[in-house]
Amino acid sequence: MHRAKVTAAASRALLAVLLCGVLAQRHAAADDTPLKFAIIADALTKPADEAPVRQMLDTISRDRDIAFIVYDGNIKGSAEPCRDKIFEGRRDLLDASRKPLIVVPGQHDWTDCGLAQSGAYDPVERLDFLRQLFFADANTLGAAPLSVTRESEVARFRTFRENVRWQSQGVAFVGLNAPSPNNHYLTAGGRNGEFEDRVIANTFWLEHAAEWARRAEQRALVVILQGDPDFTRYERRDRFAWLRFTRNNPPRDGFVEFKRSLVKMANSFRGPVIVIHGSETALPAGYRIDQPLRDEKGAVVANLTRIAIAFKKPQAQWLEVQTNAGWRPPFKVDLRDVAGRSKTVEANEPATAEPAPSPPRDDLPPATLTPMPPILTPPPALPPILPTPASGVQNGIYRAAPASAAVE
Repeated sequence: MHRAKVTAAASRALLAVLLCGVLAQRHAAADDTPLKFAIIADALTKPADEAPVRQMLDTISRDRDIAFIVYDGNIKGSAEPCRDKIFEGRRDLLDASRKPLIVVPGQHDWTDCGLAQSGAYDPVERLDFLRQLFFADANTLGAAPLSVTRESEVARFRTFRENVRWQSQGVAFVGLNAPSPNNHYLTAGGRNGEFEDRVIANTFWLEHAAEWARRAEQRALVVILQGDPDFTRYERRDRFAWLRFTRNNPPRDGFVEFKRSLVKMANSFRGPVIVIHGSETALPAGYRIDQPLRDEKGAVVANLTRIAIAFKKPQAQWLEVQTNAGWRPPFKVDLRDVAGRSKTVEANEPATAEPAPSPPRDDLPPATLTPMPPILTPPPALPPILPTPASGVQNGIYRAAPASAAVE
């Protein structure tokens, strides 16, 4: 009798092990299946754009392989007033997408709201309104929303709901509020409170996302923002720079902290890092792929690739990105439009008037996107939550900065 019980227990244990193995194999197979997603941007600039954008979203949704859509900034035009009704109408339009849709805030959405042509609103107040309207909970927009992780889940950064993280099939994604121009760094006298507090939040979110992706053994990391970081400006350490007071000094780089975080992220993650952002200059092909990021010594960060976008017809064009762990490099990029045409072009290649249909080519440099090496040593602890913002104000309450911060 005792032997029978032991045999039954052993059989159950063996069955549990086999089931775990099968589930692990299925999970690995799911992570190795191709992932395809779409990037749209700058598509809604006036009321007349709404109908063609609906058509574009419907066209994208017909592709069953598209997992989700990212709207990379500017859900309104620069000349449109920043009224509640306009934002509410655009939210309803995007929320009708049949695919999950993630919104990344852009320049015209809040930083330009202080201009006379946009109604002379308070940009920070408009940003708070966007946070309540577009980022109220842990779901994306769309008829079948995704569940995402927002930075507002961290107690010290409750207000930064727009900074988001999610993963799909072994690829980690980060959406960041870092708009043009110059990341909303203001040159007027006094403290840049909004900018400084957001930079602290963005730095934490990038470092936290990189560590999370490493621990979760994600095979790649994608960072999406609207602003153009101007990678031609990289940080050169100069011990005596503070002694030079000349009129020819360039303006302060509002993205310098972001670029420092990218260098740190690429070094710690070690797998392919893709940065997708809007371009402030026209791109003949609609997008450009290169490796522009340098560290403080001027060396190119080899495992980071940038994809800058500037669509000629943003109401009818989108960037289709595909990834597969078996590809070398694991990413393919294709510019598509509502008419059904597609074309993959090299950087700076002039676009023809009627591009012929062609399958996507590998455009990313092989040296850039190497497979993610195994973690040989136990990962360090998660990055600590950074100190209270310099303003001392969080969620409308003043709090003195603590002597030491603990991880939430």
